[in-house]
Amino acid sequence: MDNVQSSEVCGTSGEFPAFRVSFDDDDAVERLSRAMDSLLESAGRREVVIVCVGTDRSTGDSFGPIIGSKLYSVVGAKVYGTLDEPVHAVNLAATLEYIAKSHKENPFVIAVDACLGKFDHVGQIIVERGPLRPGAGVKKTLPEFGDFTVTGVVNVSGFMEYFVLQNTRLGIVMKMTDIVVEAIRNGLFRRNMRLGISQAMRS
Repeated sequence: MDNVQSSEVCGTSGEFPAFRVSFDDDDAVERLSRAMDSLLESAGRREVVIVCVGTDRSTGDSFGPIIGSKLYSVVGAKVYGTLDEPVHAVNLAATLEYIAKSHKENPFVIAVDACLGKFDHVGQIIVERGPLRPGAGVKKTLPEFGDFTVTGVVNVSGFMEYFVLQNTRLGIVMKMTDIVVEAIRNGLFRRNMRLGISQAMRS
């Protein structure tokens, strides 16, 4: 709820054009996995940190924490923001400060969040270069962060955003998170193989 963006992530930025795919596309996992490969290749050998923003108090806004919980023990990345320990407006600044102190070698940060958008874009998953701008949709001033953003359009924007988020269908959110998690796992697995990171290690 506190991390709603005022508009969707769209357009192009730098050498990495914005990518989007709908959760109900037959090849959604394959296409998103390829996008993750490109994203993670741009990280070089930097440590990967995934920050999943949101709260379990709202179905729409649980997009990030559900992904964080499913990825928590993934090999090759450190994950912040789960259903048990969410990252939201109250603790976002403190979490980013902790990350800065704990990961001193300039980590590669992927920000994951829900957003609201146009009716015909609901269900789309978007990957774009650049920082997440949390809180814009609800007029909150929160720190921007991230080298890349992965956002899911969970419902329609423009009217009573808090109510819309709270009444978002959980089934759609779960299907979207399944696709994102599988694609990130695929991307990290291939990156680990390239860098020689043991799959026996835990993040």
